[in-house]
Amino acid sequence: MVSEGAAISGTRTVPERAGAALASLLASPPTADRLRRVLEQALVFAGASFAGVYTPGDDPAQLLLAESAGLPRTLYGLRDGYAATGASPVAQAHRTGRPQWLGPAELAGCPDARRTPSSDFSLAALPLGPAGGGCLLAVGERPGGFGGDERACLELIAHTVAAPVPDAARDTGELPENAFSLAMDTGRVEVGDAILRLFGIDREDFDGRVESLLGRTVPEDLPAMMSVVEADHMSIGERELEFRILQPAGPPRWLRLRGRLLPGGRGRSARLVGTVTDASTERSGVTDVARVQRLAAALATAGTVKDVGRAVVAALRKPLQADRIALAELENDRLVVTVLDPPQPEAWPDVWRSEWRTEWPDAPVRAMPTLATALREGRIRIWSAGPALEPALADVGRGGLAVLPLPAGGRMAGACLIGWDRPHDFAPDERALLTACAALTGQALLRAHAFDAEHELVGMLQRSLLPRRLPRLPGAVAVARYLPTTAGLEVGGDWYDVIPLADNHVALVIGDVQGHNAGAATLMGQMRTALRAYAVEGHTPDVVVAHANRLLLDMETDLFATCAYVDVDVEEGTAWCVRAGHVQPVLRHPDGTTEIVQAEGGPPLGVLGQAEFPMTPLRLQPGTVIALTTDGLVESAETDLDAGMDRLARELAAADPAHLGLVADALLTGAHRGDDVALLLMRYDGMAVRPLRESWTVWRVPEAVRHARRFTRRTLRTWNVPRDTVDAALLVVSELVTNALVHTGGPVRLDLGLVNHRLRLAVADSSPRSPVKPASIGWEATGGRGILLVEAVSAAWGTIPVSGGKQVWADLVADG
Repeated sequence: MVSEGAAISGTRTVPERAGAALASLLASPPTADRLRRVLEQALVFAGASFAGVYTPGDDPAQLLLAESAGLPRTLYGLRDGYAATGASPVAQAHRTGRPQWLGPAELAGCPDARRTPSSDFSLAALPLGPAGGGCLLAVGERPGGFGGDERACLELIAHTVAAPVPDAARDTGELPENAFSLAMDTGRVEVGDAILRLFGIDREDFDGRVESLLGRTVPEDLPAMMSVVEADHMSIGERELEFRILQPAGPPRWLRLRGRLLPGGRGRSARLVGTVTDASTERSGVTDVARVQRLAAALATAGTVKDVGRAVVAALRKPLQADRIALAELENDRLVVTVLDPPQPEAWPDVWRSEWRTEWPDAPVRAMPTLATALREGRIRIWSAGPALEPALADVGRGGLAVLPLPAGGRMAGACLIGWDRPHDFAPDERALLTACAALTGQALLRAHAFDAEHELVGMLQRSLLPRRLPRLPGAVAVARYLPTTAGLEVGGDWYDVIPLADNHVALVIGDVQGHNAGAATLMGQMRTALRAYAVEGHTPDVVVAHANRLLLDMETDLFATCAYVDVDVEEGTAWCVRAGHVQPVLRHPDGTTEIVQAEGGPPLGVLGQAEFPMTPLRLQPGTVIALTTDGLVESAETDLDAGMDRLARELAAADPAHLGLVADALLTGAHRGDDVALLLMRYDGMAVRPLRESWTVWRVPEAVRHARRFTRRTLRTWNVPRDTVDAALLVVSELVTNALVHTGGPVRLDLGLVNHRLRLAVADSSPRSPVKPASIGWEATGGRGILLVEAVSAAWGTIPVSGGKQVWADLVADG
């Protein structure tokens, strides 16, 4: 068994191994990327997350980033250049010739570097030789900063960089065969003979224009190429790209471009310099430490824990020709696997399969004591073919096994297991690759956990502000969908609601608050609540939206909202639509045709105090589908609003309205995820049994109650209501009308309704105060018994707000 890499590095210290690696690099033939490869040793041996070299440019007063490796410098607030006379650590190391070792406490007050998500962010700036020669800058996220071995490694690297190999692109002589130099202002390019041979161009036929080379690129690869050769898309530092060029015969050839942008100055234009090589002849990635940088770039954009796992699998399994790889997080005493490749259970040991839960296994660490030891010590363990280990580990890699503990934030975040079925020989640079990948992966997991936690919090907030479920509607079916944006973690401001109203009306509401942040989400919740309250009060649609507009103005917020409000009368098959700056509704008629409703609209809510919100009538036939959506579904940077609405109408016409949920899912397929999307669909079916309704205006005359009773008796006899129910109804009407006339002013209206043997008696007045049932009534009391009588003879009773007043109702069961 090979433990702790003893078979690879013997008893040599970390600085000794770093010195050997640097000596090997310097002994190899000079290449244009040698400086970058030297810097990569800081990632491997010093545990740095970023390493860069700053040197004086054409203007000695500026220190410019000449080369870098590791995570993007922007994660740490680092610049492309610093003033040589400034107070930055880069400038101080350059001027004084003394190294700067800065931990979290010193960096807290440093204006030129900001704290990363890690609380152990540290920085080292080492001079390149005597004062005035530039400096090496390294950033680490390990607890305690750079230790003694790590500092020694960085000093070795700084000494190596102090006398760098002349950059071929800076020489005034002939370029190496595989090098190029592109002037960014003119597009003139100098290229070596090997590049011309790769492109199939004779030296005498080459006109020196970059367009002549780009013209031979496969069209699908041109956008990626343009992002490199256009100055506006690049920053100082290394860039790498693989692309294809067309061949006279056969498939396109894959080439690899490595380059960096050199700033201009003193009348000299900025230049893109680098190399172009045949990708098919590149060395295997197993021995290429540059894969560390590629993994770092992938992890920098990995948002979730599973994204981190996918990046690790892509960077390690195929390059190492491994048969399986697992990434697992340590939670208490269990190893919770987040990524397996291959994902099939039969590809993994029996003890793992026995612990398989839902999607991934949940393996106990106690079943793998060797793994527990590796996690406790925090050091990589490597075993060659046929390791004498517990089955849970031995069966992962019968031909070889590597266990990579993943350090993060002062603890072990988990482990990465890499296994081979056939005997595998571990090369020295392969171990260096694994060491660097483990450190990068651990820090990426720490960031991803913060991202996942925030994402879950955002999702919880969003779900709490939207309806948990939609109500069941008489004569209609409604479904809704909501898709949050995938651009970042910000909570959105889109909302929808379905509000059952009196007399078999239903209000469909959809809206969008400006912005994607907590303020927009809070305002969205307030607007949804306000619109529901105004609707339930019984106001007409235009009044509901006008009230919401005034409320938003009174909040004195800088945000505005758009809204579409549709009041549907399910009994009559009619609707009124009001728009406040929102996209138009779309109707799908029973014959399959669709119509984008040209509803006249008002301004967005919260913009104008004296705004008008006109109502547009809609006529619905049974089978009609109403579709309301937010602009995220129909508008994007690539699609204008009109084209998006036409696409929505076509897809709605092609859908089967019998399965409304499937229709909603189909409409969301391929939705642009740069913005939130809310979708609300309602299919109007019509009521199987329409209620019988009659109304009576009660005049304030001495015999008003007798007139109301006579109207009630006549109507109920016409409806063939049983006599016993008629008598009870007359008693209820007498009490409710009397209460309205005695205790309120203004008009009083009596409404009667009958559906499925259930009789509703309702009296509306202009007072918002609801009747109060007395707690107790003495025998000598002369009033207060009316509500008790209503409650005694009714199946149910209650009050609802109606346009500034109220309606008191009572239901009777008309058995007969």
